[in-house]
Amino acid sequence: MSFRPTFRTALAVLFLTCLVSTLFADFPGTKSNWNGFDCYNFQIDGRPARIVCPKEPADGNPWVWRAVFFGHEPQTEIAMLNHGWYIAWIGTSDLLGSPKCNEERSRLYDLLTKEFHFNAKPILLGMSRGGVCSLQWAIANPDKTAGLYIDAPVCDLKSWPGGKGKGCGDAGSWKQAMQVYNMTEDELSNPVNMPITTCKVLAEKQVPIFIVAGDSDRVVPWDENGAILLENFKAAGGKSDLILKPGCDHHPHSLKDPAPIVDFMLKCME
Repeated sequence: MSFRPTFRTALAVLFLTCLVSTLFADFPGTKSNWNGFDCYNFQIDGRPARIVCPKEPADGNPWVWRAVFFGHEPQTEIAMLNHGWYIAWIGTSDLLGSPKCNEERSRLYDLLTKEFHFNAKPILLGMSRGGVCSLQWAIANPDKTAGLYIDAPVCDLKSWPGGKGKGCGDAGSWKQAMQVYNMTEDELSNPVNMPITTCKVLAEKQVPIFIVAGDSDRVVPWDENGAILLENFKAAGGKSDLILKPGCDHHPHSLKDPAPIVDFMLKCME
């Protein structure tokens, strides 16, 4: 007895074939190895980008979105890869969290969520100036953010690179910040334009924040950045975790054992 598929059966097979093809399509770019995991290197409108793939993706395709300094103190990302999470990055260090930075980062977000079915709410990871990049994108897109892990984070450009407080700042980066934000020095120094104030949006949307920082940071002083951010964030009802390392300067970032950070990320996706 021969089997003759009906039109409906053939259509279903075609649909499933297309679905499988989409879900398991090759990522763009050149494939390499990153700490034992497949890594795809490509460009989006001339900006370098990377996707690192877990060996067995977790349900829902969760991911960590690194801002700046890809590969620096990678222990958290390696742990998340072992939990089945993807890691993604796009190079926007020069844009310092400006609206243009958000626009460029959103190109990667759209690619991963629309074309490759990544979870609609990543965890954002930002170290140093990556903190302001992550914060500004999350503040502009709170409904697309599951949580933030920021480390020795720049939260107010007036502090770094402006150098208008305890830190020495960086004159070149301060000039660049004024250019990419299209603001005067006074405008960029106004806290109403910075995450130390606008983080209230994240609190209202119940987007949690985990901060790791040193209390003796001479580059991105804690009391000018993370401390003010947390004060305003908590006052607005935000949920946060903090590990403040006594006597620690700007480096080293992260924790030797990233378990507390990993637990935070996993809890954000529950």
